[in-house]
Amino acid sequence: MKKLSLMISTVLIMTMLLSACSFTMPQISKTRPAPATTDAETSGASTESVPTASLVPESQDQAAPVNVDALDAYQATLTAVYERVNPSVVSIEVASRVSREMPDLELPYNFPDMPGFSIPDEEGSELPLRQGVGSGFVWDREGHIVTNNHVVDGAEMINVTFSDGTSLQGKVIGTDKNSDLAVVKVDKGIVDLQPIELADSTKLKVGSLVMAIGNPFGLEGSFSVGVVSALGRSLTVEGGLLTGSFSIPDIIQTDAPINPGNSGGVLVNTKGQVVGVPTAIESPVRANAGVGFAVPSALVQKVVPALIQDGKYYYTYLGLSGGTLTSDMARAMDLKETQRGILVNTINPNTPADKAGLKGSTKETKVQGQTVKVGGDVIIRIDGKDLRKFEDLVSYLASSTVVGQKVTLDIIRDGMEKQVEAILEARPETEKTPEPQEESIKGTAWMGVTLIELNKDIIKEMDLDDNTKGVLVTSIEKDGPADKAGVQGGDMPLEVNGSEVMIGGDVLTAYNGEPIESIRDLRNRILRANPGDEVTLTVLRAGSEKELKLTLEARTAE
Repeated sequence: MKKLSLMISTVLIMTMLLSACSFTMPQISKTRPAPATTDAETSGASTESVPTASLVPESQDQAAPVNVDALDAYQATLTAVYERVNPSVVSIEVASRVSREMPDLELPYNFPDMPGFSIPDEEGSELPLRQGVGSGFVWDREGHIVTNNHVVDGAEMINVTFSDGTSLQGKVIGTDKNSDLAVVKVDKGIVDLQPIELADSTKLKVGSLVMAIGNPFGLEGSFSVGVVSALGRSLTVEGGLLTGSFSIPDIIQTDAPINPGNSGGVLVNTKGQVVGVPTAIESPVRANAGVGFAVPSALVQKVVPALIQDGKYYYTYLGLSGGTLTSDMARAMDLKETQRGILVNTINPNTPADKAGLKGSTKETKVQGQTVKVGGDVIIRIDGKDLRKFEDLVSYLASSTVVGQKVTLDIIRDGMEKQVEAILEARPETEKTPEPQEESIKGTAWMGVTLIELNKDIIKEMDLDDNTKGVLVTSIEKDGPADKAGVQGGDMPLEVNGSEVMIGGDVLTAYNGEPIESIRDLRNRILRANPGDEVTLTVLRAGSEKELKLTLEARTAE
């Protein structure tokens, strides 16, 4: 009896000490809680059982019990997804020739353990090899591997390594820059090819649990977890980073960590089905900052079969240039300020839009100090689907139409609604819109801008002189040198020859007084500069030239 009393006293003293220290510990239990003890039991009157002292003080701040069963189920789900999907995910290692003067930096430099790849001597006759790594996944048992276009673009040699360590040579059989997708073929019969199932990405909701599997920084089979942060984004990818223009519709935004090397891998749901292909990140240092993007599986399902069969995918187009109707534009056209839609600026001759009788803008007005065209048709619906912004039209054409399809357009013309029909055609490949590019090279001075070459369509839409020379700034990297100097990027989406670019930004016409006619011109000048140098940029803005002082910086190591 003395021994029992001593035990009870010890427990009570421990309880008092723990309470005095405000120690709080969550109650963890997989079973139903024990019945409450009575006063008699805690006083030692009964010798049938010894009470268990609670480590949790009675207070309203008491931590909620942890549901271990739920945690175990969650953990089991993640493990099951990884074990199911990982055998279908591959590592893709590439090597390609690049210019010594202007190397391409879409993929990491000098990645180790690159089987079969070598870099020739700098004095040799061959150009140096760029080495890089990305991810991909097995599409079918015929040996087709899906990845990002920017992973294999320009690759001379490709190694595909499977989860069991088997490494095979691959060959690119189809690419599509507009969706940043590509297909690589490996020999079948050598390795157990395990295709992965695709889900319908249109069923995703914000908050849906997703997992990314790939090879970030070459770390094969890496698994990360997050949620769908947003849906319906539109963007263009340059080397796995965002630019100031956009073309891929219905992009999935996620906070599941995506880093260089994840590109081309998979974003899957809790069933282990692909909902997207990781393609880009929003980050100032080319590393995950909680904002990653993936091409939706609905678009992958359309593009990849065409790449396998024909080597390319044919997008539909209307053949017009336009942008989102803003309140200022609507007011200038005597429309309700709340009216939204796609304002048609120009119609390209002999295109679906031209044949359908659509009309472009003929009047000009000032909007926030810039001259814009108004008065054209406003497209408010396509096949009954409301269009509020330009991205809505891009998304519908990419995801819901095929070449030869007839679409019905509801438009506003001269204040009245009417319908027209157009038969969609394949987007022409001639006179491609120049692609936005970063101006800098690793290890050199840096301005922090994304640029695009001027062409006649951009010159026309920005109401520039036909002989204007320079490069258009489409976007500015936040807190970069250009941002600090007051350089302005594009602010208006525009379809030009079937591609979408951001126009309205500064046109760089001179660097330290030397004319700039191309991105190459600017890059060559930056090559001769050093971080810390102050340079003078001449920009064309709203029809007038002005000079800006900019201090070059060193790009953060990638």
